[in-house]
Amino acid sequence: MQINVNLNGTEQSHDVEPRLLLVHYIRDVAGETGTHWGCDTSNCGACVVWLDDVPVKSCTVLAVMADKHRVTTIEGLAVGGVLDPVQQGFMECHGLQCGFCTPGMMMTARWLLDHNPNPSELEIREALSGQLCRCTGYHNIVKSVQWAAAHPATVGAST
Repeated sequence: MQINVNLNGTEQSHDVEPRLLLVHYIRDVAGETGTHWGCDTSNCGACVVWLDDVPVKSCTVLAVMADKHRVTTIEGLAVGGVLDPVQQGFMECHGLQCGFCTPGMMMTARWLLDHNPNPSELEIREALSGQLCRCTGYHNIVKSVQWAAAHPATVGAST
């Protein structure tokens, strides 16, 4: 099937098999490897991207479902070489260990902050509850999101 997708602001057109998962389209067809494929069962959340500004686990969405839609991956958060505050927060507060879950965590965190600019610790933990980090105790991940909330983007903000 021919699909047309706006991936991180760039129009893309590819011929794909109807059974191809969005995560594999993003990584293997479009060449954006920041989105990670962790479990293929929607348990880990490493593959979270936005489909028309809504977080989805891309291992449970077919690529053909993204036809004529916008898909934003972790590569789409930085604007003009400037990191999104969530990306910067993960660096500042050591919100990652191995980094495997990090892209999905960041995509969910950015969505949360776009909808709730000043979330409580409980709201952050609830928003990230669908994602697994096998390396940390989530403490620094929460601190990273709090840092981002306290340092909103001044240029090229996501929304």
